[in-house]
Amino acid sequence: MYNLETGVKDHDESRQGEALILEANREKNNGRKLYIESYGCAMNFSDSEIVASIMTNMGFETTSDYKEADVIFINTCSIRENAEVRVRNRLKEFGAVKNKRPGMMVGVLGCMAERLKSKFLEEEKLVDLVIGPDAYRDLPGLIDQVDDGNRAVNVLLSREETYADISPVRLNSNGITAFISIMRGCDNMCSFCVVPFTRGRERSRDAHSIVNEAIDLYAQGYKEVTLLGQNVDSYKWESVDKLERVNFASLLELVANIGPDLRVRFSTSHPKDITDEVLYTMAKYDNICKYIHLPVQSGSSRVLDIMNRTYDREWYMERVQSIRRIMPDCAISTDVIIGFCTETEEEHAETLSMMEYVKYDFAYMFMYSERPGTLAAKRFTDDIPEEVKKRRFNEVISLQQKHSHERLLEQLGQTQRILIENFSKKSKLDYSGRNDKNATVVFPVDARYQPGEYVDVLIERCTPATLIGRII
Repeated sequence: MYNLETGVKDHDESRQGEALILEANREKNNGRKLYIESYGCAMNFSDSEIVASIMTNMGFETTSDYKEADVIFINTCSIRENAEVRVRNRLKEFGAVKNKRPGMMVGVLGCMAERLKSKFLEEEKLVDLVIGPDAYRDLPGLIDQVDDGNRAVNVLLSREETYADISPVRLNSNGITAFISIMRGCDNMCSFCVVPFTRGRERSRDAHSIVNEAIDLYAQGYKEVTLLGQNVDSYKWESVDKLERVNFASLLELVANIGPDLRVRFSTSHPKDITDEVLYTMAKYDNICKYIHLPVQSGSSRVLDIMNRTYDREWYMERVQSIRRIMPDCAISTDVIIGFCTETEEEHAETLSMMEYVKYDFAYMFMYSERPGTLAAKRFTDDIPEEVKKRRFNEVISLQQKHSHERLLEQLGQTQRILIENFSKKSKLDYSGRNDKNATVVFPVDARYQPGEYVDVLIERCTPATLIGRII
C-alpha cells in the first residue's frame, strides 16, 4: 500500500512486487543459455561476473559454447584500437551463427557500447541490444524488449551505481583467485583515454560490502583476491552518518586482516595518488603482495603534461624512490605509450632512461592510437609516422625484455611461497602459480599438494618470462 504521508509504496510491498517480477522472469527464461565473452582490462571481466549474476537470477544458465547460447554478450574495450577491431570481427562470427539460429540474441556491453551504439544498432545491424557499464540492472527490461521484436539500448552513466549488493557469479573460476571491484569510473582526464567517457565519474563502493565479499570468498576456499579500480589509490568511502571513513590504505588493512592465508593484490595505481600510507600498510602485512602497477606512460615531463597526467618526471621518480625505501624488494610494473603526439627523439630517449632508472619487472607497451572523442583527438594531431612509432616501440620492447629477465635472474636461489593456481599451460606434469611479485612460477607436480595450497618453492632457473623451481 501507499504511505499517505510520503506518497510512496511501503518497503515491504515494494520488495514483494520485485520478488514476483523476479520469479516470473525465472520461469520465462528457464533453460535459456547465456554466453559471455570479455575483452580488455580486469574490470571488464569483473563486470561480466556481475552480468552473469543478474542473468542467473533471471533464470538463465551460463554456457562456454556460444553456438548453443540463446543470448551472447560481448563485453568490450575501447582503450586500444586493436581491441575494437577484434570485437567487431568477433561480432561477425556471432552474426553468422545467429543467421542460422533465429531467436538468438546478441548484445554489446561495456566501453564500446556508448561510443558505437548507432553503428551497431542502425548501420551494421550486428546486435540486438547495447548496454553501458552502469545499466546492467536494466537487463531484464532490455531483454524483454528484444524478445518483443525490438532493438534495445541503455548507455546512461551513473554517479552512484557500484553494484555493491550484487554477488558476482565467478565465471571460468579456479575457485582459488577472484576479482573484487572496489570502485567504478575515473576522474582523471588523461588526454589519450576514453575511460571517463565510457565508465563515468569516479565513485567508491561501500567498504562493508567489499569486506563482506572478501569474507565470503575466503569462506568458500578462495585464497587470493585482487581489488580492482581504474585508480584504486583514490578510493574513499564515507558512511551516511559520516562516522566511518575508509581510504585505500585502511581498506587494504581490513581485507588483509580477514585471514593470514588470504593473499591480497590490487590494480591499478595512479602515480599522483599513491601515498606512503599505502606503502607502509603493504609493508606491514605479509599477505599483501609486494607488487605495484604504476603506469608511467612517458618519461618526458612535457609529454606527461600534454597527456594531462598531472605529475612530472621528477614526481614519478620520487614515488619510485619511496617504494624502494619502504619495500626494497617490491616489484613494479608499468604502462608505456610510444609515439604520442609531438613526441621527439629526445623525449623518447627520456622514456628509455626512465625504464633504465626503474628497471620494471613487467610492462604493457603500446603504440599510440588516436581514440575518437578524447582530448588528444580534439587538440593534437597524431603526427608521429608509423615507421617511427614501430622503431621506438621495438626499442622499448627490447629494453623491457632485458630488464624483465634481469629481475627474474635476481630471484634465483630464493625460496618463495607460491599459491598453486593450476597446472602449467604446457604440461600437466607441472604446477603453476604466481609469487609475491606477480611473476609466474612453474614447478613439478607433487602428489602431496593440490591447487589452492601454498608451497615453498626453491627457484632454480628461469626463462626470460618465467621462474622455474621445485617444492622443498
